[in-house]
Amino acid sequence: MQEHSGQRRARPWRLSSLAMLLPLALSSTAQTPTLPAPLPAVGGTTGQVSSAAAQRWRAAPAPYQSPTKPLPYRTALNPAQVRPVAPGFDVAAFEALANDLTVGQRVPGLAMAIVQDGRVISARGYGVTDVRNPQPINAHTVFRLASLSKAFAGTITGLLVNDGVLRWDSKVADYVPSFQLIDPVATGQVTVADVLSHRTGLRWHNAFDRDIEANADYYSVSQKLATAPLGCKPGQCYEYQNVAFSLVGDVVFAATGSFYDQAVDRRIFKPLGMNDASIGLAGIEHSPSWARPHVRARSGWASLQPKPTYYRLAPAAGVNASASDMAQWLLAHLGHRPDVLPAPLLATLHAPLISTPGEMRAGWRGARVDSASYALAWRVLDYSGQQVVFHAGAVEGYRGLVAMVPGRDFGVAILWNSTSPLPSGLLPTVLDTALGLPPQQWLHTELGKQLLLAQTNGHPLPQTLQMAGNDDAAADDEPGASSGEAVAAPH
Repeated sequence: MQEHSGQRRARPWRLSSLAMLLPLALSSTAQTPTLPAPLPAVGGTTGQVSSAAAQRWRAAPAPYQSPTKPLPYRTALNPAQVRPVAPGFDVAAFEALANDLTVGQRVPGLAMAIVQDGRVISARGYGVTDVRNPQPINAHTVFRLASLSKAFAGTITGLLVNDGVLRWDSKVADYVPSFQLIDPVATGQVTVADVLSHRTGLRWHNAFDRDIEANADYYSVSQKLATAPLGCKPGQCYEYQNVAFSLVGDVVFAATGSFYDQAVDRRIFKPLGMNDASIGLAGIEHSPSWARPHVRARSGWASLQPKPTYYRLAPAAGVNASASDMAQWLLAHLGHRPDVLPAPLLATLHAPLISTPGEMRAGWRGARVDSASYALAWRVLDYSGQQVVFHAGAVEGYRGLVAMVPGRDFGVAILWNSTSPLPSGLLPTVLDTALGLPPQQWLHTELGKQLLLAQTNGHPLPQTLQMAGNDDAAADDEPGASSGEAVAAPH
């Protein structure tokens, strides 16, 4: 990602060094911002918008009211409130399933991390880094995270909020003078939290991702946001973005004087012991062990060089990490590293802000998810009555899924180096078993069928469940650009 190097802005909410150390600072900085006031009449500067169009987006429905307000002093779950995983959860069975996904090059390689009750119970690699020059994948082999990177952007921003350097309701335009939307009043209303929760008001899904795919630089593309139509007032509707989301990197630079990648490395990677993690193309290519991306070819899988395009959007899609790294990331977000990520911050990051009913569709989401929302760079799902904090990601040749169940102190991350949707079924298979839900066939491999028969004592599933399990898993880490290629963002 090419950082914008405009003049550094003043820090209007910086606290004194003493106040930054006081827990009381959270009461004024960790609040989720209130929604902006109604916008006045459309002004007439950059990018005119018709009165009819203005009326449409100004008449947007009332914002979704979150059932769980992020409270600055909400503490981590009491140990007595955390339930264990369901009886019969066998991590060795899931390691066998992960390995089976690489047999016969179903996928070239895969890495999986599982944590429970504050412990890493599995962090391993399977298969090979490159079908042309096969090297075994291990716990320290690095993969591109694609849109799993977004949670790092939300987390570094939250750490700056805790420091008193930013507020969730800080206006993006105060830190990025070049930022403009088609309406100047809307420009002045967009907050840091709006960017992190995809509530900028933009009508287009993944606005200008095509330009990024065509190798345009981030700074030039970000200026085009001034021409994109608005679908609602900022803060009041959801539309997934990559370019607009990456504005948070410019905010971090303006607020701290540190480049985004340096800030994440210093405040997240190093303190959490994510020793294999990096940001950017050079980061992955200089890793001692890294998984090459693969796409389908006539002879099977063909490995490629990773593209630099979405690395230019570092907050949206720039992080690289291993299974070992992801295990530490999961533990931290489940509350086991309060020295780095305090409980009030996690409560705020994971609290739903806006409803995303489009996530409840075919496949495991259609069968298991009863409601879906977006928080601050995380999705929050009601997974058959259990809150699951989730995200998916895909760029060309890489895919990944992360899910955490705070009520079970349980988390899983799955990364693989191909465009195949097949491993997507491993995630709900693991979740269902951990939560003790009735089994369904999400993973269509022979070993997956054997596990299912074992879970049902050899009895076949009812036809309705078989049909539910046969939905295309490709929807689960949904490439989100307007082209047919897999890109950084899920829809």
